[in-house]
Amino acid sequence: MTPPSIPHSDRFQALDQFLTEHQHLWKPRPFTALRLDWEAEHPALSAHLRQCSLNDAEAERVTQGVPAPFPQLAQQAQQLCTLDALPDAGLPAAAHRLDVGVPGRKWQQIEAFTRRLAFNAPTRHWLDWCSGKGHLGRRLLQPGQHLTCLEYDAELVTAGQALSNHHHLPAHHIHQDVMAADSAGHLNSDKTVVALHACGDLHVRLLHLASEQGCRQMAVAPCCYNRIQAQQYQGLSTAAQASSLHLSLDDLGLPLSETVTAGARVRRQRDTSMARRLGFDLLQRQQRQCDDYLPTPSLPVAWLDKPFEAYCRGLAELKHVPLSGTPDWAALEAAGWQRLAEVRNLERVRNLFRRPLELWLVLDRALFLEEQGYAVRLGLFCDYPLTPRNILILAERDR
Repeated sequence: MTPPSIPHSDRFQALDQFLTEHQHLWKPRPFTALRLDWEAEHPALSAHLRQCSLNDAEAERVTQGVPAPFPQLAQQAQQLCTLDALPDAGLPAAAHRLDVGVPGRKWQQIEAFTRRLAFNAPTRHWLDWCSGKGHLGRRLLQPGQHLTCLEYDAELVTAGQALSNHHHLPAHHIHQDVMAADSAGHLNSDKTVVALHACGDLHVRLLHLASEQGCRQMAVAPCCYNRIQAQQYQGLSTAAQASSLHLSLDDLGLPLSETVTAGARVRRQRDTSMARRLGFDLLQRQQRQCDDYLPTPSLPVAWLDKPFEAYCRGLAELKHVPLSGTPDWAALEAAGWQRLAEVRNLERVRNLFRRPLELWLVLDRALFLEEQGYAVRLGLFCDYPLTPRNILILAERDR
């Protein structure tokens, strides 16, 4: 286990080296390429994964019997990514009916997050960034404290203020675009800023503004690193800016490619959709006589009720691909499912780098805050099945 005292800069450099050295394994996407360059380099691993079933892919963490370098990379990734749970700060139990109207899993995430916020100095005023209805802020609020909630959606602001009024809480819900210049005016040294799963640019904006405006404390659980305006990742810290690792939006989506919360029906729909897309991909390569992937738009779930031929003809029309001859629809549909099994199993290699890349991104944020004078702690605020985005950044600095 990695000792918690290891400097964040050392952890970042170790992850940076690991990700840079092996980027030829995790950057290419099996979904868009019929063969991957690394398969020639590791033929035994390629052959093994290509003969595995769709069920085998579900057990992606199993390394026994999988040829090199898979087990070695899995072990290295695990060692690099070990994080301890942050200690329980002992938040008093929630007030009666405070969780009404909050989906169960979301409330569990809020409970886990709020129990980890141990700061040295007492909090006077919480600021819930991208607050929605303000459930997180209300859960944190204790006697003698105040709460400000910033939210872009006016309906959520109104609903949140009504809830806070109902519970007789000193909370002020404000309609605010946090990306706008005037959002800085809500931040100052009295505020403790919290953000649970604010996406991409939204939480990066918070880190910049909170440090500029002198906020003494912040707690941020980042999410959706690919939800940014730029086409390439812009490092926040000096170390990330000096890295030779260049991350595209596709690369930034890797940590988000696992959903542990989906039910059986949603997974079945996802599998059917992907198998059909892969079947259509084989068709469009034949018809266009071009061995390139053709990006396709998101389609309504109702499309999955169509016969496969109608699905393909509709998609071909959308993408302006003229169809000629008499395609073997049954063979194409079967080939799509076969490709899905191959893609999912080849992705097991890519997925070994999912958590290392996420921790690299989180450490970039931690190092940036350290450069701004904060003492930073990183750790887990809940177990992985509750949410894969379970890393919390706690930052505090003296006046």
